[in-house]
Amino acid sequence: MGRHGWNSGAGRWRLTALLGVAVAALALVVTLINTLPGGGSTRGTIRDGDKVHGTPATPSEEPEPDVGWGFTHTQYSADEGDGSATARVEDLLSGTGVPENQHVMGWGAGNPEPVKGRYDFQEMDRRIDFIRESGGTPVITLCCAPDWMKGGKSGADNTDWSQSALETAPTPDHYKDFAALAATVAKRYPDVRHFVVWNEFKGFWNNSKARWDYEGYTQLYNLVYKALKQVNPKNMVGGPYLVMDSVDPRQKEDASTVLRGTWGAMDQRVLDAFDYWNKNKAGADFVVVDGSSYTKDDDLLPNEFAATDKLTAVGAWVRRQTHDLPLWWAEYYVEPADGNDDRKGWSEDHRVAVQATGMIAMVKGGASSGFYWNPEEEQGTACPGCLWTPTDTAGGGKALPMYDLVSRFGKEFPPGTTYRTVPVAKDDVPNVRVLATGKVVLVVNTLDRTISAQVDGKRFDMKPYEVKWLQR
Repeated sequence: MGRHGWNSGAGRWRLTALLGVAVAALALVVTLINTLPGGGSTRGTIRDGDKVHGTPATPSEEPEPDVGWGFTHTQYSADEGDGSATARVEDLLSGTGVPENQHVMGWGAGNPEPVKGRYDFQEMDRRIDFIRESGGTPVITLCCAPDWMKGGKSGADNTDWSQSALETAPTPDHYKDFAALAATVAKRYPDVRHFVVWNEFKGFWNNSKARWDYEGYTQLYNLVYKALKQVNPKNMVGGPYLVMDSVDPRQKEDASTVLRGTWGAMDQRVLDAFDYWNKNKAGADFVVVDGSSYTKDDDLLPNEFAATDKLTAVGAWVRRQTHDLPLWWAEYYVEPADGNDDRKGWSEDHRVAVQATGMIAMVKGGASSGFYWNPEEEQGTACPGCLWTPTDTAGGGKALPMYDLVSRFGKEFPPGTTYRTVPVAKDDVPNVRVLATGKVVLVVNTLDRTISAQVDGKRFDMKPYEVKWLQR
C-alpha cells in the first residue's frame, strides 16, 4: 500500500552542482524584484528551513481534529505540468476546502534535510503552495527520513530513492533529529495544523521477534508529538498509521480471535501494536489507520462488496479502543493490486461502485476523514482510478469519475454529519448500499446488471454498478 511514487526524482540531485551558480543569481534577481512595490510571488522560493514560507492562509484559531474526505498527493500531481491543465485542477478544487495531504519526503517531495541543519524545501513548497492556491485544507504526513538519520550518507547527491531506503526508519539515536525536522516543517508552514506521524510503520518491524517494533515507533511518535505541540499547542497530531492487515479466517497463526468476520480475521500482531501505541502515546488529537478490504493474500471475502464490511468492523474497534477519538483512514483500498502495484483490472464503473461502498463502510465504522491515494499518473489519457487526467498536456487536468465521487462524498458527508436510516425494499437490501442524511441519499448498485430499486420511498432504475445521489 502506498507504494506509488517513491522516487521524487533522484536524477535531479546530480544537477545541483551545475545549477548552483544559476540558482544563486536567480535568488538575487528574485530578491531585487521583491523589494519593488507589488514585488514578485513567493511561490517556489527557498528560505532557511526554520522560517515561514510563502504567504500562508490565516490558520483557524481553534482547529478541529477532523478535516473530512480528500486525497493524498503522490508522485505526480497537479502542482506540475502544463499551465492550462494545472489551472483546470485548481478550478476543480477551488472553494471545496477539500483536505490535501503531502508527505515531507518522497511522493513528489525531495529530501528536506540532505545534510543536518541544511534544508531544501523547494518541492515541498511547491506542493503546499498548490494546496493553498486550490483552497484546500493542508495536511502533512511526517515521513520519510533523510538518509543520514538512518545510517546512510548525507548530501543531496547521496539520497537513496529506492523503495527499500524509504522503507527504513530513523535509527533510535536520530529520533530527536527527526522530531526537530518535524518542528522545522511546522514552523515553515504555520497554516498547516494537521500532522500525521510516519507512514505504515515503515522500518519498524522487529525481525527477531517477528512482530512490529511498536516500542520504537511510539518513542518516535511521542518525541514528534511533543515537538509539534511546542511549536504551537494548537497543532493537531495523530498516528499510528498502521496497516490494518487481515488474513483468511481459517488461518490459525497470527489470526485474531476477537476481531473477525466473513471478510477475514485481523492480524493479531497489528492489534498488539495498536494497543501498545494507544496505551503509551503522549497524546493524540485524532487516530490514523490504513488498510484494505481484502486480506494479505488479496482475497476479497466473500466478494468485493461484502469485503468492505471489514472497514466498518476495524473502524468500530479502533473507536472503542481510543474512546472515540476522531478516526482518519490515511489510505484505503478496495481493489487488489497486481505485481506492479497497479489497480487496472476493473472497469471504472465497477471501481467507483466498490469505492463508494468502501467509503460508506468507513463512515459506518465511525470514520470522519479519509484520503484517497494517487490523484493522477505521469502522462497519457488512460488513468484508471485517478481523480483527474494527467496534467502533462494542455488538455489534461479534467475530472474523472473517481473525483466526482470523492469530492461529492466530502461535500455531502463532512465531519459532524448526522446520518439517517432510510427504508430499503426487502428485495433490494442485498443489492444496494445506502448512506443518508436529512438532505441526501447515496445509493450504490452492487450488481453488474440493471435493477429497479426502492429506497426512501422512491422507485427508480439503476444501471450496472451505478452510483446515484437522491435529494430528500
